[in-house]
Amino acid sequence: MLIPIVRFLDDEDIKVKEVAASITSYLTLSHSYHGALVEAGVIPKLVHLLQTKDNDYKIIRKEARSSLVELSTDDSYHALIVDQGLVRIPLVGSSAYKAFRPQPHSWPSFPDGSEIQRSSRPSKYGATELLLGLILNEKKAEPDEAKINAMIGRSNQQFLARVGAIEFDYEGKEQSGSQRNDHHTILPWIDGVARLVLIIGLQDVSAIAKAAHAIGDASVNEHMRTSFMEAGAVKSLLQLLMHNDVPVREASAYALEKLSGSSKVCEKIRVEDGRELLVNVLKDSDTPVEQLEKTIHVLSRILDMEPNYYASTGSEDIVDDEKCSQGNVDGELNGMSQNLLKQDELDSCSDSIFDFDVISRLIKVLKESSPSLQEKCATLLEHLAACEQHGTAMTAARSESVIEAVLEMGVIHGTTCNPENLDEPPTIMVEVSQAVGATVRLLTKLLNFDIFARSINSVRIVALLRRMLQSSVPLQSKDWVTACLIKLESRGLVDRSVGDIGMEITIYHTIPRLVEQMMTSFSSEMKRKAVIELNRIISGGVMEYTTAVATAGGIFPLVKMIEEGEGDVLEASLAVLYNLSLDPENHPPIIAAGAVPLLKRIVHVESPHWNRALQLLRTLPV
Repeated sequence: MLIPIVRFLDDEDIKVKEVAASITSYLTLSHSYHGALVEAGVIPKLVHLLQTKDNDYKIIRKEARSSLVELSTDDSYHALIVDQGLVRIPLVGSSAYKAFRPQPHSWPSFPDGSEIQRSSRPSKYGATELLLGLILNEKKAEPDEAKINAMIGRSNQQFLARVGAIEFDYEGKEQSGSQRNDHHTILPWIDGVARLVLIIGLQDVSAIAKAAHAIGDASVNEHMRTSFMEAGAVKSLLQLLMHNDVPVREASAYALEKLSGSSKVCEKIRVEDGRELLVNVLKDSDTPVEQLEKTIHVLSRILDMEPNYYASTGSEDIVDDEKCSQGNVDGELNGMSQNLLKQDELDSCSDSIFDFDVISRLIKVLKESSPSLQEKCATLLEHLAACEQHGTAMTAARSESVIEAVLEMGVIHGTTCNPENLDEPPTIMVEVSQAVGATVRLLTKLLNFDIFARSINSVRIVALLRRMLQSSVPLQSKDWVTACLIKLESRGLVDRSVGDIGMEITIYHTIPRLVEQMMTSFSSEMKRKAVIELNRIISGGVMEYTTAVATAGGIFPLVKMIEEGEGDVLEASLAVLYNLSLDPENHPPIIAAGAVPLLKRIVHVESPHWNRALQLLRTLPV
């Protein structure tokens, strides 16, 4: 029934539309219907009905707004509504707006606080100030579209607030249904952005907290983040970080965290001296954990956006053109390690606000907090570790013992996690692996400094990293573990008597990564490079390498490569499978993967590799 009901929202008969909108409004009261309605395409249709201005659509608009408000209670559906140009607004009561006072007369400015350029020909009687259009039409002073929209939204909402028509106490309560959500409404984004910015400037702490949280909820894309910035939200939210009401501070931190996904917003925070405010929040031992986590995340993003900072924050594919040509596992890993540790960037240190007290506080948080907060804290410390002064401060704050404790946590979770469930690991395992990965990146960065390298128990650190490498932690975490082991070895901190580190890296990291690349990559070229590199490794004749391929689940993707590949891909796949077939335990999975009919076909058509296919067939019990 849902599909025809949604289809009737486009019916030519307005009475049919009205009934369909009413039914949809009732259905949205139950969250169990939301998914099916959205899949049927209800959101664009409701948005279109809400934006239709005909007088005959008054009831339809009311029902469409009610439906959208209910659908917006789900975060993912709210994001779809925002993408359609609408914003959910909390209803805070008309009394909250009584505290609104328009700014006294002064030279006009844009909503973000930047001053409008003064005309070179000011009016003798003040017409320049009144008729801003005369100034804005001047070519040099003409603002961009974002500033114009911010000015329009601010003018509309401030006018409504002055005349007492911005919100009525019965608004939202006239909806049918006792379970109706009467705490929010929906507005077009220009008015919605301006309304939320206006609310966070009021005195009602409950209204401010709701609006700040709504700003964070609506900051789902770059357009919305920059729109809030142009409307003046950033400066107001920074000031609210020091508010005496805890919910207001937490909601402001949440909004700033969501907004900081934009590099433009990060630059705005820096210009508004927001880093100093954020650092003060960080230093305060009474800061609630939720606010602290968001504050650290914002600071990390700001440092990441700064042009002089260099850090690699994402793992690269193990196989690329340069690495394949080297044909050397150590070369592959050294390349990743060097990307993480670019030495010529370590000499600049301009962030005097990050003093020893801040770094000590971060080390303490890293030691005592949850895995989610540990990950953000370690990431911020990694940013700061680009400076030798900060690296020295981290050493003085005994960071090595805290790092060792986090690595021990990673080993415990890595050894207790069931490898068969890694496709969907539990949330705690994901958070732990992210925290450990960030901490290992921090350790790798700090190893650039002799004073830190001398302070660590290298035997203990290497042992923990090796156990983590051999455990079932996600491959992304093993990327950083591998890079760190290579860094330790390059600094002479690995005891040669402990075994062959390079061989362990190949077994527990390189081979599983290549198998994953064959299985998941959408690029045929990346698959080709992976199987060729895998063949190079296996051709070395090390039995442990062939066992690692089978353990990583490489047999099925190799058979798939035989079916789809040709030339050097087919040759490499046959060679690897032949080496695997020398172990009788691999015969059942090779046969189950469908290799036999494919090999027979290659032999029958006498393709260039038929001899290799026949040799493989003879090793199988068929």
